[in-house]
Amino acid sequence: MTYAGLRAVLDAAGAIGWRGFAVLCLYALGIFLPIGAAWYVLIPDTPLRESRVFVWARMVRDAAAEVLPFSQIGGMALGARAAILHGVPPPLAVGSMIVDVTTEMLAQIAYIVLGVLILSARVSETSLSRSLTTVFVVGVVLASIGGGLFVALQRYGHHWVARKVAARLFPNAMAATAAVAAALDEIYRSRARIGLSLALHFCGWVLSGAGTWIAFRLMGAEVELPSVIAIESLVYATRSAAFVVPNALGVQEAAYAVLAPLFGLKLEAGIAVSLLKRARDIAVGVPILLIWQAVESQRALGKPSRDH
Repeated sequence: MTYAGLRAVLDAAGAIGWRGFAVLCLYALGIFLPIGAAWYVLIPDTPLRESRVFVWARMVRDAAAEVLPFSQIGGMALGARAAILHGVPPPLAVGSMIVDVTTEMLAQIAYIVLGVLILSARVSETSLSRSLTTVFVVGVVLASIGGGLFVALQRYGHHWVARKVAARLFPNAMAATAAVAAALDEIYRSRARIGLSLALHFCGWVLSGAGTWIAFRLMGAEVELPSVIAIESLVYATRSAAFVVPNALGVQEAAYAVLAPLFGLKLEAGIAVSLLKRARDIAVGVPILLIWQAVESQRALGKPSRDH
């Protein structure tokens, strides 16, 4: 911020105006449809009308992860809880969420690969671009190995996975771990469901990149969509690597500051987009969490004996 100039960053962010910011918020809400559907398609024999439950649960999950000072585990717990409140059996909610997180991770790896390919094709070869390409390629390889091991663990060590995840999300629900393991078995029997969930998540990642491209365009920056997709994929790769930092504070901004100029964007534009995305996450996430809290409160007041 000091190097780019605070005034330059604020001017770049303010260039989109309130209408432009509203467009970004509405677009972000729209992305919940494909990524919520990616969770829904994992559930066997579920009517289409129930897809709205998983869209809402995904909204709660992301809002908690981005707005509240929780880890990703905290967001997952609230997302699963939101699904349970709307009638999804707890073992199925937890089991399907585990697989949904997995397919999203695998889709993100594919998205990062796309970003690395665009980086190699569109950015002139320099010591910085070579170093970044090497780092991200190594990261993709490690992430792919980790993703493969995680999938194998779910398929062949699903009772252990169910026990560990259930203990983290719902400490008082250990008796249901066998049911969670059975849900994992049922979901993984259909490769078509897994493939469709992965494809929907990949679409969600690409649409997220398109949303950032819209933000740049609203700011007046001249940049092509593939370049922004590359920036976005590598920013999220950096965020994933820095998972110990709450909400990747500072890490996300640094990633934009490094990557945006490689594609011909001004440094202040990259930082401004990062700040706009954080403001958008708050503007979208806070109302979602307030609605979720109201639902929880009504349930607690209306059915105290069952909840306790």
